Amino acid sequence: MTDTGATPNLRELNKRRTREAISHAATRLFIERGFDRTTIAEVAAAAGVSKMTVTNHFPRKEDLFFDLHEELVVRLARTVAERTPGESALAALRRDCLAGLDRHDPRLGFSGPDFAGTIAESPALGARFRELHEQSEAALAEALAESVHTPPADAGEGVDFESRVAAALLAAVDRAVAAEVFRRVLAGEEHGAIAAAVRPSALRAFDRLEGALGSYAVREE
Repeated sequence: MTDTGATPNLRELNKRRTREAISHAATRLFIERGFDRTTIAEVAAAAGVSKMTVTNHFPRKEDLFFDLHEELVVRLARTVAERTPGESALAALRRDCLAGLDRHDPRLGFSGPDFAGTIAESPALGARFRELHEQSEAALAEALAESVHTPPADAGEGVDFESRVAAALLAAVDRAVAAEVFRRVLAGEEHGAIAAAVRPSALRAFDRLEGALGSYAVREE
C-alpha cells in the first residue's frame, strides 16, 4: 500500500532544502561581494536553481539575507500571546529578551562580524532591518490590543492608542538591545562578552518601565 502521507512531507522537505540552499548561497555571495553588487541571477546560479525559484522563495532581495525575517517580526507578539498565567506583557518580554541574550539569539543581533559588516555597508539592508523592527512593533501592538480588550477594539478603528504606546515602549527596549549587540558584533567582540555586557543594561531598561507597564496586560490566572 502506498503511503499517501509521505508525498506532501517529502515535498515540504525539498522546499525547505531548496530555500536553505538559496539562503546559504546568497549570504556567502553578499558577504564576499557586497549586497548591492550581487544580483539575483548570480544567487540563482550559485544555488543551482532558476531565478524564478529564488524569487518564489524570497520575493524581496533583502530577505535573502534576512532569512529569519518572519521570526523577527512575530517574536515579540508571540511572546505576549504565549505568556504564562499571572505574567504581564512586560515580564514576558523581559524573560524572552534575557533568554535570547543568554543563548546568543540571531534575532537579537548575534551574528558574525562579516554578516554585521554587510548590513552596515548596505543602505538597503539597513532600511530593511529598520522596517522589520517597525513591523515587529506593529504586530506587538496588535497582540497587546487583543490581550487587553474584551471584546476586541472595533476593527474599523485599528489598534487603540494605549496598545500602540505600550508596544512602542516595550519594542524600544528590544530594539536598543539588538542595536547594542549589533554594534559590539561589528566591533569584533565575542558573543559571551557581548551578552554579559548588554544584560545589565537590558534589565535596567525593563525595570524603568515597571512603574508604567508592570501591571499592564497581565494574563488571567
